[in-house]
Amino acid sequence: MEIEVSSFFNLSHYEYGEAYFGSHKGMRYRLARDPLENVKFTPVDQRGPATLMATVWPEPNAYGKTDPSLMTNEHFEVSQEGLEEAVKWINDQYTSRLGEWNR
Repeated sequence: MEIEVSSFFNLSHYEYGEAYFGSHKGMRYRLARDPLENVKFTPVDQRGPATLMATVWPEPNAYGKTDPSLMTNEHFEVSQEGLEEAVKWINDQYTSRLGEWNR
């Protein structure tokens, strides 16, 4: 069973500077705007460059309590397509690294 795009916040939610956290069978993950800041009320032409950053790491620790060397990150365009690519990447990380998650 894969993680579905529909389980994540809709794209506009990331403009509020909120990250989405989840876990799947031993793998934890996070998706957030990078840089993580609230830009909802900033006109589009005044916003700095940003990406969606997906991060995965092994359980059991939360994002803020995990050694960064255990995390893998990838950046995606801030768009619906970028969101879908990020979720696909998270799923690919799970399937290609099963031994890291199922300890």
